[in-house]
Amino acid sequence: MRALGALLLALMPFPAFAQAVVVSDAPVSTSVTVYRDGDRDEGAFNLRWLQGYALISETRRISLPAGPSVVRFEGVADGMIAVSAVVSGLPGGVDEKNRDARLLSPASLLDGTLGNRVHIRRTSRQTGKVTEVDAIIRSGPDNAVVLETPDGIEALQCSGLPETLVYDEVPEGLSAKPTFSVHTNTPAATEAEVTLTYLATGFDWGASYVAKVAEDGKTLDLFAWLTVANGNGATYAQTQLLAVAGKPSRESDFREIAGKYESPRLNLQCWPMDSTSTYPAWGVDRPAPPPAPMMADAAESIVVTAMKRSGAMMEAPMSVAVVAKQEELGDLKLYRVPVRVDVVPNAQKQVALLQKQSVPFKRLYTATLSPWSAEDNIPTDILLRMQNKKAEGLGLPLPSGGVVVMQRQYGEDMLLGDGDMADKTIGEEVEIRAGSSDQVRIQQTVIANDRKKRTIRIIVTNALDARAPVEIMLPRLNGFDMGSDAKLKKKDGQWLWETTVPANGQRVMKVNYSRQ
Repeated sequence: MRALGALLLALMPFPAFAQAVVVSDAPVSTSVTVYRDGDRDEGAFNLRWLQGYALISETRRISLPAGPSVVRFEGVADGMIAVSAVVSGLPGGVDEKNRDARLLSPASLLDGTLGNRVHIRRTSRQTGKVTEVDAIIRSGPDNAVVLETPDGIEALQCSGLPETLVYDEVPEGLSAKPTFSVHTNTPAATEAEVTLTYLATGFDWGASYVAKVAEDGKTLDLFAWLTVANGNGATYAQTQLLAVAGKPSRESDFREIAGKYESPRLNLQCWPMDSTSTYPAWGVDRPAPPPAPMMADAAESIVVTAMKRSGAMMEAPMSVAVVAKQEELGDLKLYRVPVRVDVVPNAQKQVALLQKQSVPFKRLYTATLSPWSAEDNIPTDILLRMQNKKAEGLGLPLPSGGVVVMQRQYGEDMLLGDGDMADKTIGEEVEIRAGSSDQVRIQQTVIANDRKKRTIRIIVTNALDARAPVEIMLPRLNGFDMGSDAKLKKKDGQWLWETTVPANGQRVMKVNYSRQ
């Protein structure tokens, strides 16, 4: 009998012990280390499509009760990679971790209240009187939002009156911020300082250079912004900001494992006018169709495009008090901002990266020609070449980025051109494109052509009052031997003609391509 009682006791369902919920709404300090998108070109990034990532460390202070509890970390990054998260500082350790993805939105709020009572509030256009009636939601956000009111069945926002839904409470399980939670079991109630570290997508960074050429045309001042972009909705106030240059080894596709929650869309549709039983009772005029949304979007696009170069890149301060400090991180380069800064949601942050003055450079006029085309008096490209050496005024790692080239002329900064620069290490040759020249031009003419040989004449003219150093690249063609009446050298798998064209003069070269 005693055994039977023990068995029945064991089989009886016992209520589960309720776990305490501890909410940490914000960190007390953060650190954000941003890694670039390794597949992006050197130019500017798209804030709406950031393919880099960041290592985020958050310090939070929480009050833990004795026993099992769920700790909710609110306000984590939208692109948080939950599988990468590490929580340290919990006395009872971590038993389970979850990315709570159900974010509060108009659609999720409505979906969570399906079948429940809400209130619909309307305002009369004629009198301004506000009325409020009870309603029950009969359909979710995927279709027309159907409500049942004392007047009958109707669709939301189809009355022709300004109206809105009013909820008594937020449905259980919805969070206003992206949330990460862990389960823990604390031996005794305590105050704990906990560190949450994780990877997150939706970040990127790049360098934005401004090169100002001196009036004598012999030296330039080189300034660079460290531009960090945050495509997440999270705010990092007074954070320690770092950026890593180079390509760390990475096997995982972060966007595949991030598990970002796609919020449901709210779809509002109306029945055809006058087809419902309730519409005529409202006594309102048929609403006019909304105007086509075209001019506002176009104007915004034009403004943003115009600001890309003139705003972010062309401004270089005379002197800066805060400059990012470069450190070694294995084979990578780490740039640390020495003061804490704010990294705001869906925006960019710029901090001075470097500033070098009076860097000597050589101005060249360049072109790349094809033997299969005739060129009639085309302009050359202007190239500014420097040596990345300390003795030459540089001697530091230069991360890739966009470059704007200005020249001082009678006290005014004039735009010469803009382009991109690849990553450069110490000791490498640095080349910056600075627009084109109408004063140094090239003409290429085919003067002989048969089945065995093609002869080309290249004429370089210089309308400047000074000598012009010129470099012309010619391709090496498989199956052809190449000869010329000028000395050529090999560079980057092609032939290079280096010459200096005298002031108001010209240089001529003949090239023969012969079939082997």
